[in-house]
Amino acid sequence: MLVPFLWLVADNPDPVPEADDVTAGWIAALVFVFLIVAVVFLARSLVKQLRKAQAAREAGVYGDEPTDPPSGPPSGPSSGPSSGPSSGATPKTPGAASR
Repeated sequence: MLVPFLWLVADNPDPVPEADDVTAGWIAALVFVFLIVAVVFLARSLVKQLRKAQAAREAGVYGDEPTDPPSGPPSGPSSGPSSGPSSGATPKTPGAASR
């Protein structure tokens, strides 16, 4: 079934164009310029949305406490979560036998 098709393809090879006959064209240049403009537009939109999200986060919209934007290095103890228990007692592991 493929043999007649292959015979037609092999019988009619495409001629190789001359070097002067091949050009990029204005359509390709316009598509390239359009893609550049689209990337610039998307980048500006992304920056705008990130600024909105940061402002909303600082205002406490997402359920966090409102924070002031950082103006420099922290000057006091960290207000983040502590790495250990606060009472000084060792935590018990689930399933461990008590003595």
